Amino acid sequence: MPTAPLAEPIWKRIDGAGLVCVYLAMLLIVPARLVFSRIPMTLAPTIAFAALLGVLWLCSQLVDTLGVAKGHNAPRVALACFLAANLITYGVATRRYLPDDELNLADSGMIRITAMTALGVFVCDTVTVRERLNRVLRVLVTVIAICAGIGLVQFALDLDLTQYLNFPGLRATSEYSNPERASFRRPSGTTNHPIEFGVVCALAIPFAAHYLFRAMDRGEPRWLWALCLCAVGGGALVSLSRTAILSLAVVLLVVLATVRGRRRLVVAGMSLGFASAAVLAVPGLFGTIYALFANIDTDPSVTSRTDDYDEAWRHIALHPVSGRGFGTFLPDKYLILDNQYLMTLIETGWIGLVTFVGMFVVGLYAAVRVCVISRNRELRSLAGAMISAMLIALISAATFDLLSFSVIAGLSFFSVGLCGALLRIARAENPPPARIGRVTWTQKFKASLKAGAE
Repeated sequence: MPTAPLAEPIWKRIDGAGLVCVYLAMLLIVPARLVFSRIPMTLAPTIAFAALLGVLWLCSQLVDTLGVAKGHNAPRVALACFLAANLITYGVATRRYLPDDELNLADSGMIRITAMTALGVFVCDTVTVRERLNRVLRVLVTVIAICAGIGLVQFALDLDLTQYLNFPGLRATSEYSNPERASFRRPSGTTNHPIEFGVVCALAIPFAAHYLFRAMDRGEPRWLWALCLCAVGGGALVSLSRTAILSLAVVLLVVLATVRGRRRLVVAGMSLGFASAAVLAVPGLFGTIYALFANIDTDPSVTSRTDDYDEAWRHIALHPVSGRGFGTFLPDKYLILDNQYLMTLIETGWIGLVTFVGMFVVGLYAAVRVCVISRNRELRSLAGAMISAMLIALISAATFDLLSFSVIAGLSFFSVGLCGALLRIARAENPPPARIGRVTWTQKFKASLKAGAE
């Protein structure tokens, strides 16, 4: 009697996209304040896993049998330039004297930068087909919705569920805190801070909306994506963060600009309905959000940041080109600076700032390019979501030190790599038309050489 073939072990069926899904689950489910215990540096498990992905990517470039994409890709080049700039500034910084505490942080900072850059490149080259891209993004929406759900419980019940998410071999670097603003508790979910929590939730909104509309078009169950959309939207609102509200505005404008026809009315109606439900569910919430911007000139949380800008420029003038070294500008030793652009100028100079901004600008270019070359509505919708992700990163960097927060930093590098993967997929599905009858300059040069020889 013939027997059914045995299924392959799970480790033989996991590909690059599956490993990216594991990374996303670690990033959003494991509380960000947990790091490895009994090692001499503060190292998060996600950084170690991202470094492992970098090693796997390097090994995959040595063979042609693993299905990993190769060749030119603009976001991958931008990530490489950012890493090269940080290596240069690290070399310059460590040539001069640095106190032991700053030198240790410079070393650990380079490990973090290298690991996050490796993550972006790994995503760019291993997510090569649309089906795997959808798998990764569905996992992204799901785990951010879980993080948002934990934050909503913190907001509504003052109950921290992350205290039950303990893992062997990890220790907490800090205790959970639940700051308040206008008598409202500000949740952070599994992230480190309410600002980071709000931005992460806002980043997931266009992807959740995409899969909700996709389920509606295909007649599939839509309750799960509707629940995810409500969770991440509610998380962004209850974070009571100006950065999160600005990110929500960017998301709404980009989605309205990229969808067509009646769907714009659907998006506008859903936005108004969600806002109305939030007003009824949490009285006083929108009044508090309005006060965040109405009193921005006198708000101590804003003035304390702008008052430090003059001192920041004095530090920039000391090492304007290469900076003082990534991670060496300690807030408890110098000053707290909630601006990633100024922080980058201080730590890595103009070299680091140009490559840092260029990384997101190139990612934005790749997403826009997909909208131009693709004739597939699904890819164009995902490209619109990636445009909003790049704009959120650029805006958030001006309002808080983005690279100091592990979750949003990891998602930012992941998003840049995803822009490159999306561009690869769009080009593979929409190859450029063949140019018939056009003679290139190399062909003309060879023809002239042949004619001269005759």
